[in-house]
Amino acid sequence: MRILYFFLLLISLLFPKYLDNKSCKECHETIYNEFEESMHSKSYFTDELHRKVANASSTKKYECAVCHMPMADNLQDLVTGKARPNKNNKTQTDGVACYFCHTIAYVKKAHKFNINIKSRQAKNYKPTLYGRLSNPDHNDKHSSVSNPIYGKEVCMGCHSHKLNDNNVTIFKAMGKNQNSLSCIKCHMPEVEGGAEKMDRRAREHHASHKFLGIHDAEFRKKGVDINATVEGKELKITLINKMPHPLIIQPARAKFLKIDVLRNKKSIWQNYMSKPSEDKKAYFAYSFKRDGKKIVVPSTATEGSVHNLNAKESKTLLYTIPILKKGDKIEVSLYVQLAKSDCAKAINLKNRKLLKPMLIKSVTIRVN
Repeated sequence: MRILYFFLLLISLLFPKYLDNKSCKECHETIYNEFEESMHSKSYFTDELHRKVANASSTKKYECAVCHMPMADNLQDLVTGKARPNKNNKTQTDGVACYFCHTIAYVKKAHKFNINIKSRQAKNYKPTLYGRLSNPDHNDKHSSVSNPIYGKEVCMGCHSHKLNDNNVTIFKAMGKNQNSLSCIKCHMPEVEGGAEKMDRRAREHHASHKFLGIHDAEFRKKGVDINATVEGKELKITLINKMPHPLIIQPARAKFLKIDVLRNKKSIWQNYMSKPSEDKKAYFAYSFKRDGKKIVVPSTATEGSVHNLNAKESKTLLYTIPILKKGDKIEVSLYVQLAKSDCAKAINLKNRKLLKPMLIKSVTIRVN
């Protein structure tokens, strides 16, 4: 907890004025509209899954605010339990605010979670926002600086790793030698158009602020390859993780294979009967225990493990299937469930869309 209080002390040195997300729209309308489509724009008030997991962790403290409500003007009170989230407070409803990301000066690496060190603001001066553009423009709301440290570290404060108070890993996305540039390359690709309305420097491209991820059907196809071959009764499936981070990061999610052997359009064999978790080797998810008993919300876990496919790792799975005949077909599909079934049940999740598996990628083998 000492690290957390140190972080909050640094947060207290923030500029006296907060530029909310909508104030950015005046000059950066395209980027603002992209951001509004992203998960970064979601907040405690608009993301049911996050809110209910946070509340299941504690009904008094909102420790998740450090990354999920980072611009709150009463952040210390939220984290220590002296206040609860307030939907009428603009500094709390902006999600991972534009202002937050663009004022990260550097990131302090720490054992339980990294700490975003914010730039300080002299009284009565405009805030300085960091970015990666060469020769950036200034305006009446802020000055701009191209900061190479910012580019390398901007994602690492919140997206690197998180351990609970029992030193159990509940989130891990980045290795020790990784930096934010690999995140930006994939999740913020260059798209057409300048970074601001006026485009005084005639820039032809800007980094997309949709923060593409698992919610985008085309984007999620890019992360994993599936190779499938069959010889006699042996079906061999190789999964190749092309991403620079593990296949599973968030503890609420699950990714799994669904394998169907079809004859005359009817299934004659599947890798599981009712629940994807029945096929343990093809079900990728976190699991947690507290004092030897299984739990779902990991904040108080004393043990934790994850069945995963690590960055750039390949894994081959073998199955025994019926002998195939001409006209038979094998469908191998990789799915993601944003809220795995036991998690949704534990927190009484109302949004059933989060339970519906979304296709990542599929391959088909046909017997001619």
